[in-house]
Amino acid sequence: MTRYLIAGAGVSGQGTARLLRVAGLPFDIVDDDPAKTDILRFNEISFADYDTVVTSPGWRPDSPLLVAAKEAGCEVIGDVELCYRLDKQGVFGPPRDWLVVTGTNGKTTTTGMLAAIMQEAAHYTGKKAVACGNIGVAVGDALIMEERADVLVAELSSFQLHWSEHLTPDAAVLLNLAEDHIDWHGSFEAYAQAKAKVFTASTAVAGIDDERVRDYAPAHAIGFTVNEPQAGQVGIIDGGIVSRIGDTPVRITAIEGIEPPGRAGVLDALAASAIAITRGAAPEQIDRALHSYTVAGHRGAVVHKDSDNDIVWIDNSKATNPHAADSALKATTSKIVWVAGGQLKGADVSSLIQDHGEKFRAVALLGVDGLKIKHAVETFAPSVPTFYTDSTDPIEAMEQVVNFATEQALPGDAVILAPAAASLDMYTGMAQRGNLFAEAARAKKEKANE
Repeated sequence: MTRYLIAGAGVSGQGTARLLRVAGLPFDIVDDDPAKTDILRFNEISFADYDTVVTSPGWRPDSPLLVAAKEAGCEVIGDVELCYRLDKQGVFGPPRDWLVVTGTNGKTTTTGMLAAIMQEAAHYTGKKAVACGNIGVAVGDALIMEERADVLVAELSSFQLHWSEHLTPDAAVLLNLAEDHIDWHGSFEAYAQAKAKVFTASTAVAGIDDERVRDYAPAHAIGFTVNEPQAGQVGIIDGGIVSRIGDTPVRITAIEGIEPPGRAGVLDALAASAIAITRGAAPEQIDRALHSYTVAGHRGAVVHKDSDNDIVWIDNSKATNPHAADSALKATTSKIVWVAGGQLKGADVSSLIQDHGEKFRAVALLGVDGLKIKHAVETFAPSVPTFYTDSTDPIEAMEQVVNFATEQALPGDAVILAPAAASLDMYTGMAQRGNLFAEAARAKKEKANE
């Protein structure tokens, strides 16, 4: 019997432990965090006692323990790979359908849309679907839920895919590719190759409007596009999503009313529709699900609107890389006060600023890499007023950039939090960053009315 060593006693590691415990498989946990108890320390490990090391997805491949494990002949896999293997072995009953969503941006929305469609279809198929992975429920917890889920709609990161060698989804989509997590993978090519692993799926779907995705997509992949679809594609005709996967074009639903509005939301809906069609979902089921779907927080929600001057405040804190920020900035035709900054993770913002500089009323910056963005704005959009706060207090920093934004915004403008960077330099996560942005914007208005 395989004996497992779980590397990391955090949320992922504890989830893996629950899974193996339910499966009745032997394991130990190793972590050097002094706050963790009842676990092994690095200096207590003999790799000869283990066959497989299950790493938390955030552990880099060059982590000393993982390097040592491989040198000792242990297999190193991720928690998702473990889940897939155990599921396909029938450890938790008949194997599930695996529908995988990945890409640089739009993963959570697409996953939510697809799960909603498959749950709508469940009224007819009897196959309960659940969104899992980096959305809501961990994949391992989805496998051992008391109420069985027959369809796993899994949002997977590049980290999780890097550690998944044998994962072969029933259907999967690669939405888009842009520079992200370069500091972890070492290069864009390594990052893209990790994402492209999903093309091993029995049914592969690709965002063909993205040149980089096209470079990795296999010839048999189903493409989705905001343009008129060709044979074997899903696209837009006369304001509606149309499938040409089969012999006859089929109109699925109107794009008007899909949330979030704009190009990014439409692309997510196209991707979800493409997979759902291949899994037997009917057009009316897709239509109902998409038009009842509500976008998760921090993905383009209007969090405040000043009725006195028609200035809108938009929270897109989830835009944690330049590609996502680009989509957020494209969503309005108004002049923009851009609020950005945080951890760039090795990404370059030069193209982003060149593309949108003419729309900027002003730029307010914070976070560890805020000065880098400020210098890029001064280089590529030198006439745009900028402000940078060096405060590391999350509340104070956000209040300062909001104060500047309030001073700079003119009637009809949009103040958009689209950081182009991660949040963990200063905030507990993108949610806290977005919430503080909304609170500061509303508080500014309330203070002005006193």
